[in-house]
Amino acid sequence: MFSLILAAVCAVLYIRWRSRDRRMLRNGVVLVAGIWLAISGVAELLTDLVPAFGIVWLILLALIPLAALVLAGFLVANGLTMLRREGRRLGNLLSLLLGVAVFALPVIAVVLLMAEQAWATGLAALLFVLSGYLGVVFVVFLAYAIAYSRMGAEAEPAAVVVLGSRLIDGTPPPLLKSRLDRALELYRGTEPRPLLIPSGGQGADEPRPEGAAMADYLVAAGAEPGDVVAEERARTTEENLRYSLQVQSETGRPGPAVAVTNNYHVLRAALLARKLDIPAEVVGSPTAGYYVPSAFLREFVAVLVEHKWLHALLLLPFVAFVGFLTYAIAVTY
Repeated sequence: MFSLILAAVCAVLYIRWRSRDRRMLRNGVVLVAGIWLAISGVAELLTDLVPAFGIVWLILLALIPLAALVLAGFLVANGLTMLRREGRRLGNLLSLLLGVAVFALPVIAVVLLMAEQAWATGLAALLFVLSGYLGVVFVVFLAYAIAYSRMGAEAEPAAVVVLGSRLIDGTPPPLLKSRLDRALELYRGTEPRPLLIPSGGQGADEPRPEGAAMADYLVAAGAEPGDVVAEERARTTEENLRYSLQVQSETGRPGPAVAVTNNYHVLRAALLARKLDIPAEVVGSPTAGYYVPSAFLREFVAVLVEHKWLHALLLLPFVAFVGFLTYAIAVTY
């Protein structure tokens, strides 16, 4: 029963915080905590009513390691697909590397424990703490990324910003076309018609700025030329957002803005907009299924790096506790 009370508290916090600002990762923390507590509370009630259900609950918990192995196999397979379709770049290796790590970590832990040395036991415990922490944080990130991407914009946009990505032979590839098509949906479904701001500078391997190529695509697809103003300087998501809002201001069409990107990038773009104090929501467009796992992992790594000191602070008590246990074991031996 206590778990259900805590779940209700998490639900209230989630509704309150989300209504205040949907672009906060702490919303995901209380969302995941509330779901876990609700499941645990329901399991406790069912066990009290039907004692045999406790055995079912234990079996489900025991299947978690098997689920981890299945996940690892999926990640390895996806990583190989990414290598075949997207090439050998580090970003494309993430799902493969994570899958191999999930297989390897239990083996490494067993080897360390068999050494029967205090430092080895401490290292095994540290690996367990780090992998557990990163796993929980990733679940929070993934759950809220999915939740946020399904919310949509709260207000009719006065401007729709399309975040750029790499061109292929000077034209938008399928990934970028997906964003542009989503922007056109918003454009056609809004009255009066919003300003379209395709945003992206020119990379070293690109024959022209991304914003210019995207603008041509939007006009060719039926957008009024007067409603399309390209932003051609941005090289990062932060610059996409800042420079595009400058374009909107200079164009003299004030009002709420919506940024469009692929679904895996939505939450990080929204977190960044909030950090920059830019009043813009972010909506997502579809992405090829094989591309999504590695893309989400890249976004997760980027969010970890952007909040590295916060995560270091949160991990500090656990690392200190592992250090204390390692010292106690060494003294005992």
